[in-house]
Amino acid sequence: MATTSRTASRTASTWRNWAGNVTARPVREVTPASAEELAEAVRRAAEDGLKVKPVGTGHSFTAAAATDGVLIRPDLLTGIRKIDRAAGTVTVEAGTPLKRLNVALAREGLSLTNMGDIMEQTVAGATSTGTHGTGRDSASTAAQIRALELVTADGSLLTCSEKENPDVFAAARLGLGALGVVTAITFAVEPVFLLTAREEPMTFDRVTADFEALHAENEHFEFYWFPHTGNCNTKRNNRSAGPAAPPGRVSGWIEDELLSNGIFQVACSVGRAVPAAIPSIAKLSSRALSARTYTDIPYKVFTSPRRVRFMEMEYAIPREAAVEALREVKALVERSPLRVSFPVEVRTAPADDITLSTASGRDTAYIAVHLYRGTPYQSYFTAVERIMTAHGGRPHWGKVHTRDAEYLAGAYPRFGEFTALRDRLDPQRLFANDYLRRVLGD
Repeated sequence: MATTSRTASRTASTWRNWAGNVTARPVREVTPASAEELAEAVRRAAEDGLKVKPVGTGHSFTAAAATDGVLIRPDLLTGIRKIDRAAGTVTVEAGTPLKRLNVALAREGLSLTNMGDIMEQTVAGATSTGTHGTGRDSASTAAQIRALELVTADGSLLTCSEKENPDVFAAARLGLGALGVVTAITFAVEPVFLLTAREEPMTFDRVTADFEALHAENEHFEFYWFPHTGNCNTKRNNRSAGPAAPPGRVSGWIEDELLSNGIFQVACSVGRAVPAAIPSIAKLSSRALSARTYTDIPYKVFTSPRRVRFMEMEYAIPREAAVEALREVKALVERSPLRVSFPVEVRTAPADDITLSTASGRDTAYIAVHLYRGTPYQSYFTAVERIMTAHGGRPHWGKVHTRDAEYLAGAYPRFGEFTALRDRLDPQRLFANDYLRRVLGD
């Protein structure tokens, strides 16, 4: 038996996720430096009768990565293995943070086609839970995977793609950590390009009336509605011939740091202490962000710093239901005693072919609700969840929700494909935890 993974293991301390709402006390932690060391750690855990879960940066709000067994930390599984310019792909170690991948690709004159608005997550954590941005034609981070490698429950290393183990590939791109531990991912990339971002305030009535046109006319469209107001902020990102014109250092700091993080943090703290002040704060906040246009490389346009900690729930619904569902959320807030300090975010994605992708088989809109960390969120989230499930909603796998396997089997036409594959790859449920028991059954 190899000693390297034994050397890299240690008695675990309590693990907490980013939002602080999930904690776990594993028996031990392992930090493998290679796929082989990871495979050895999986075999040893099975011999010891312990469950295994990999954990990234803890950006999930669910207990997807929590375990009382062996916690795999991928901190040493980072970096680019290979760039294939002819194929338009990059193969990257599973523990690589998206932030590092984006910077490294830009240095090579390359970019992912689309990405979410946060880039703190590891590539494996982001794809395994369905992280996505917004796009008319380009889909989630997992939909950009062309091949992946994972350690399965018997400790073997399995590679899969559309040509090699295609049934595993269809599911494992968004595998919830249920099929194995991802060790490397091959993404499609393209030559780096420029995006022009146009941010503009717009009324709720106008943005909902023109939603389909705004979606159709822009490669990437999203908007935020400020509860207790009739105001939204919209963002349209489209490819540009240039030249690059990034935000000015001062104006960019004012918008992205002072208003979106610093002053917003203070406003949320005041709102948590004095909920009655929230509607007035929301009216001020919704008017503080002014229209601006800038042009830069993709990750500098798609992503933003997020320093204010919060709780979040997000549902994927058929795109044609987005406006009706959002109007129902607005009516809910207006007729209830709820005081909501965070904007509601609306994004889109085209249908994809990943078994448990929230956009699997249907053009999708995402509606995300947030509350400042430490604020009671259950009543708000429960009421919104009721609206979303009435529209056939699928919860984001990494965000707060109360759905179980019975509901999800009805929401995903290919749910049975995934659970059958899980039965084959992990019959002893080495990679199980309480969250997976709830959402996948046992």
